Amino acid sequence: MKKLRLILGDQLNHKHSWYSSTEKDTLYFMSEMRQETDYAHHHIQKVIGFFAAMRNFYEHLKGNGHQVIYYEIDSEGNKQDLIENLRNLIDKHHIERFEYQLPDEYRLDKQLKDFCKHLDIEFEIFDTEHFYTSRSEMAEFYDGKKEMIMEYFYRHMRKKHEILLQNASQPEGGKWNFDKSNRKKWTGKPEIPHEKGFRKDISKILEQIQKQKINTIGTVNEKAFNWPTSRSDSLKVLNYFCENLLVHFGDYQDALHTEEVFLFHSRLSFSMNTKMLSPQEVIEKVLETYYNRKDEIDISQVEGFIRQILGWREYMRGIYWMQMPGYRRSNKLDNQNTLPDFYWTGRTKMNCLHHAITNSLENAYAHHIQRLMVTGNFALLAQVHPDEVDDWYLGIYIDAIEWVEMPNTRGMSQFADGEIVATKPYISSGSYINKMGNYCKACFYNVNTKIGEKACPFNSLYWNFLHAKQVHFKDNQRMNMMMSLLKKMDSKTLEAHLNRADEIIKNPDNF
Repeated sequence: MKKLRLILGDQLNHKHSWYSSTEKDTLYFMSEMRQETDYAHHHIQKVIGFFAAMRNFYEHLKGNGHQVIYYEIDSEGNKQDLIENLRNLIDKHHIERFEYQLPDEYRLDKQLKDFCKHLDIEFEIFDTEHFYTSRSEMAEFYDGKKEMIMEYFYRHMRKKHEILLQNASQPEGGKWNFDKSNRKKWTGKPEIPHEKGFRKDISKILEQIQKQKINTIGTVNEKAFNWPTSRSDSLKVLNYFCENLLVHFGDYQDALHTEEVFLFHSRLSFSMNTKMLSPQEVIEKVLETYYNRKDEIDISQVEGFIRQILGWREYMRGIYWMQMPGYRRSNKLDNQNTLPDFYWTGRTKMNCLHHAITNSLENAYAHHIQRLMVTGNFALLAQVHPDEVDDWYLGIYIDAIEWVEMPNTRGMSQFADGEIVATKPYISSGSYINKMGNYCKACFYNVNTKIGEKACPFNSLYWNFLHAKQVHFKDNQRMNMMMSLLKKMDSKTLEAHLNRADEIIKNPDNF
């Protein structure tokens, strides 16, 4: 029986059971398509990264004796549409059986399900063999519970997979969560050792993208593309992180700094989200490093990292599959404003936003606090429609795939899902940004000035947001203190904040 197996661009799992043997009647198919480059306004480095990683995986399969049809973006015969390509191949090669791995995006999942409904040949769906959990496991865990707090799920995962445990069920180090130890401000010390990187030439891919007139955002140095695009690249990044950065990761994972792009962060999310690395092998390597160097690596560094993968990453995937497709329309705060133009240019006098956005445009990267408490914080305080925020985050970051991007954006960053992910909005005035980094030192605005032309815009936007959304927070106990301070505020001061915020919201690109 001649079999066609589909491999999507984020299914580059070298260890999948599909590849344990070669079968002469099995044909694998991979394709770069306009369907995928055009559904969002992607960063140029994101498109290049996916194409390069897919091509490397194709070479790996071919080198191991598998039969693979690969369409580059400009290949003759490429219909630029997944279903049209599949139909064409099934007819052309007289395919009798079609197989695919579960997609991680709802749109592709639906597209393939609809396609298979009308197939007149056999088909079968396989797991990607990547995640710790199945699609439905988290829903089963929370069944009957009133709240879906991540911490409970994280503890369950630690116990189930026997990670950082002592006496079978107790947390190593005496605590499940060392988050309070993960909030130090980096001031230049300890020094960050910088890896040499890959410096690979991606000029051919870039030329193909330009000739196809694919619309992208951001910039790229075609002689110095520094993202891992193969399994060997990814393992080098993992090893480098464990050897050089893990020792200080937890301490500074929330830090912000104008002179550093990555700080002590691992740069592994693209490798994991394309499945070049599995979360299991990443965690195993981190644990191996920790247990071999316990005299110099504190548990707070390791737990903070593992919580992001074993807890948050699996949790976000679970939320996505529990809540889709309605989740993409959630807007519980009824925010309706448009995203400022400076999100696409970085041109703003607010130094934190200028730096975080410019960094994103230049590197297709920002770490979670830049995304949550700078760009996301401003968008929420400015009451931007979550659709626009979603589109921006999905396009600009190399690791952004909808299953992980959307719950982080709608749920955590924009508080749009009705308290499914977060129990209170992640908002702040300028004081938090100043506390965690050095952005405010060189800013046009004064973070300590509350009112006036030189006052940090975050300050008035913060109080205006609380005032505008009072009805949404009246029953939220975690917001009681801030709402109480709002009520006690002098009426003239509040009016000044509201007027200033109104100016910012109406003309954000003037600030």
